[in-house]
Amino acid sequence: MISLHSLINQSKQEYSAAKLWMVSGSVWLAVGTVFGLLGAIHLAAPDYFANVPWLQFGRVRPLHVNTVFFGFVIAMLIGVCLYILPRVLNTRLYSESMGVIAGVIFNAAVLIGDIALLAGQTQAREYAEYIFPVDVLVVITFALLTYNIVMTVLRRQEKILYVSAWYIVGAMLWTCVVYVVGNVMWHPRTGAETGIGDAINAWYYGHDVLGLLMTPLAVAIAYYMVPRITRAPLYSQLLGIIGFWSLLAFYAHIGGHHLLQAPIPTWLKSVSVIDSFAMMIPVATVLINQWYTSRGRFDVFMANPAAKLMFVGTIWYAIVCIQGPLQSLASVQRVTHFNNWVIGHAHIAVLGFTGFIALGGMYYVLPYVTRRKIYREEYVNLQYWLLLLGLLGFFVELTIAGLIQGQGWLEGETVYQILPSLKPYMVLRVMSGLMIVTGSFIGLYNIIMTLLKGEPTTT
Repeated sequence: MISLHSLINQSKQEYSAAKLWMVSGSVWLAVGTVFGLLGAIHLAAPDYFANVPWLQFGRVRPLHVNTVFFGFVIAMLIGVCLYILPRVLNTRLYSESMGVIAGVIFNAAVLIGDIALLAGQTQAREYAEYIFPVDVLVVITFALLTYNIVMTVLRRQEKILYVSAWYIVGAMLWTCVVYVVGNVMWHPRTGAETGIGDAINAWYYGHDVLGLLMTPLAVAIAYYMVPRITRAPLYSQLLGIIGFWSLLAFYAHIGGHHLLQAPIPTWLKSVSVIDSFAMMIPVATVLINQWYTSRGRFDVFMANPAAKLMFVGTIWYAIVCIQGPLQSLASVQRVTHFNNWVIGHAHIAVLGFTGFIALGGMYYVLPYVTRRKIYREEYVNLQYWLLLLGLLGFFVELTIAGLIQGQGWLEGETVYQILPSLKPYMVLRVMSGLMIVTGSFIGLYNIIMTLLKGEPTTT
């Protein structure tokens, strides 16, 4: 048996925190996609799990969303960034043990939250379904991470803060505020305010947990990987800093575009739509910086499976941030709101943009963290194609289904008249989901085998 002393020593080893967060993210990806597949089966065959209460759609769907959102994407992004930050600061992480403890608490939070959701215990707010005790654990996690990261920055050997460090520190500081406010933690029993004010707050949180946590961490990883992979200096550090501050300036206000049909103040609707389009500024700074740094060297991304995942993530970022502002317009929302169009958009934002970059970053840094080569690079390629084709299927199928729904409602058709026309797309969604689940388990197997049997390396 492993002694407590041995565990403590292992938790102090360099990059032990990064390894814990990344590996746990891989596990939650497999779990989350399985429950996503169960949800897809519900939509294709609604009575399939009729006599299994804990597998009803109302429980499976939030479990899938939160597990992928928190357990996979956020955990893996944090894991990669816990490797990147010390590298760009030329300083060891302030406390590996603190990073490991934060990871253990966070994984306990996801596990408890998922069990509670299966039992029907929820706060019933988008991306905030986890119950209050779980919220407390998440806040403790980010308090530990923020302290650890800020102390690392203060003790740094490198005087100039590279743009990746800006985004990592910003993500931690912003989340400490966004999570508490968005989850209305001063009302532990309900986790919500009353009336239209809660809707405004809920979508402030719903957008900002993506835009002020997942987005900056993903961007930080891309800013680290692209110059290293291309062996070229970053196109513009200044452009990166402009992107950082413009992200903060514009993103916090765009959640209101989900409420254009609701009686929120008109000025808030106008601000949310204007800032949705203004978000093209921070997005453009990231993409110009990444792609200009890579110009003339795009072939190296196709030769490196980790780099390919990351680079395709930036392409998904471009698609997400073209589609997002357009669907914030009231004239577009008349057709696209409250239907499968939005679900398709959410999938390419979370899995396509941040998820692909998280996986690319994980595969890139895992050999440095474990000092072992990836067990099978061909498995990384296989996972890449399964996830890419599955996600492309999701995007196309759900976009078409959403347009059918929206146009039908616009012409006065009832829900029961439209449902039969959606059935083929829901079946295709299950098939796409099978590809994503398969890719997730192939990736998990590859990571486990890397830890156990990967060829040792001196790098």
